Amino acid sequence: MNDEAEDLEAATEPTEEAKPSKIGRIEWMDLTVPNAEQVRNFYTSVVGWTSSEVDMGSYSDFNINLPDTQDTIAGVCHTRHSNANIPSQWLVYVRVESVADSAAQCEKLGGEVLDGPRRMGGSYFCVIKDPAGAVMALLSD
Repeated sequence: MNDEAEDLEAATEPTEEAKPSKIGRIEWMDLTVPNAEQVRNFYTSVVGWTSSEVDMGSYSDFNINLPDTQDTIAGVCHTRHSNANIPSQWLVYVRVESVADSAAQCEKLGGEVLDGPRRMGGSYFCVIKDPAGAVMALLSD
């Protein structure tokens, strides 16, 4: 590669500053319910999604996949163990800079932290309720 081509290639590579931030994006959806098998069957029949099991040790939760693919778009989980405090509803997970800071700000502004902050996989996580009663999850590295 010549110097001009290398300069052009370097100029087209996004810098860290130019890369779009993931902060504020909805990254995942889960439905946590007492009977995940029944609800999974409901949605696979009504919507046409498929599912695959996620081994949780003594039971399985479920990945929800687009029809005829293994493209996972959501999860259906049992209200057990670490999910015992999560209300039954579709829960969106939104990326924030710091779960701990956002949880503190939530409470300062009249919201409530329902679960966490805690580790979940490789991330930090909490579930908050806003002053109007709506619930969402926050996620950070």
